[in-house]
Amino acid sequence: MDVFQTLSLIVTDYTLRNVALGAGILGIVSGALSTFAVLRKQSLLGDAMSHAALPGVVLAFIITGQKTPLVLMLGALIAGWLGVVLVSVITSQTRVKYDSALGLVLAVFFGFGMMLLTWLQGQNIASQSGLDQYLFGRAAAIVEHDVQTMALLGVAVLALVAVFWKEFKLLSFNPDYAATLGFPVRAFDIALTTLIVAAVVLGLQMVGVVLMSAMLVAPAAAARQWTDRLGVMIVLSSLFGAVAGAGGAIISSTTTRLPTGPTIVLCISAIVLISLLFAPNRGIVWAWLRQQRNRAELQKAMLLEKVYQVSYLEGSPLQTHPLEELRTFMRGSQLERALEALKQDGYMHLDEDGRWGLTPSGVAQAEAILRERPRALAPRPSPDGLRQGEVG
Repeated sequence: MDVFQTLSLIVTDYTLRNVALGAGILGIVSGALSTFAVLRKQSLLGDAMSHAALPGVVLAFIITGQKTPLVLMLGALIAGWLGVVLVSVITSQTRVKYDSALGLVLAVFFGFGMMLLTWLQGQNIASQSGLDQYLFGRAAAIVEHDVQTMALLGVAVLALVAVFWKEFKLLSFNPDYAATLGFPVRAFDIALTTLIVAAVVLGLQMVGVVLMSAMLVAPAAAARQWTDRLGVMIVLSSLFGAVAGAGGAIISSTTTRLPTGPTIVLCISAIVLISLLFAPNRGIVWAWLRQQRNRAELQKAMLLEKVYQVSYLEGSPLQTHPLEELRTFMRGSQLERALEALKQDGYMHLDEDGRWGLTPSGVAQAEAILRERPRALAPRPSPDGLRQGEVG
């Protein structure tokens, strides 16, 4: 299937259009909020809250008897928020650490939700079928009304992020300083956590409670590799989330019985992998290339210095040397690569007898290296302005 056929299907196919739009909305909202979760070192919060939302979904159905998305999302929101409150109470009133409290709430709420779900499946209630799909998502069942609900909730969440942008930014980087300025740090912390819970609720239909945590960690983890600016990071994180969401929905539609939720998670995982490998500042590949380039420059400088010193001792810096003599300075292919690089730089030359020697430019460069070395080894000023080892 080519690109044009895929685009036409998105426009004409009702189900694919709804799933792609819903997944894109989820990616934008979760990507924006995942930035704050990652920067505040609360990556596990999304995992805990998504699992805590399961009993809310089941209880909402048991109480109301309705399976409409708005009712189930409201139940999930209440349950997830109660999970946040419970984590806060545990960490403030006991000696249990934050990560342990998250794990405890995750296990208890999810176990309670599975117990309710199993009990409900044993009852003769025909309308309860399909609730178990919230474990891994039920993207194919999304209709236009669900997309509209997700869009309204997503716009509301993003609007609140924009309104409290400065407060959330300060809370993410320096909450202690925010408290000294008189900001209600606790209130903003609860507000930001509530928005993260709302993003979790938004993604329950699409990827389910089990996989939703990936959408609250992976987009920001990928975006962090590309930038050091919060605004740019949020834009990139939202973009990555939208691409993964819509792309996963489209890919799953091209293959029979390929689940949408796991496909979306695999797409965002691929974006994270690409970012980890190829991001200019932090990418593993570029870091390896920089390391190799620095190593090559160091080898060139060492060889240039050694040849200069030996030539100087023999009477002239322009003295030439056979290749076998130079092998005492450097081994194998490293020597050959360094010699060729220095030749290209104009610092060394090869005469007709196969002997290597410094050019005038090479002599000047070697002398510059030797002049810089004492500076590198010189004592550095201490914080009080005196050099190390000096007394006033």
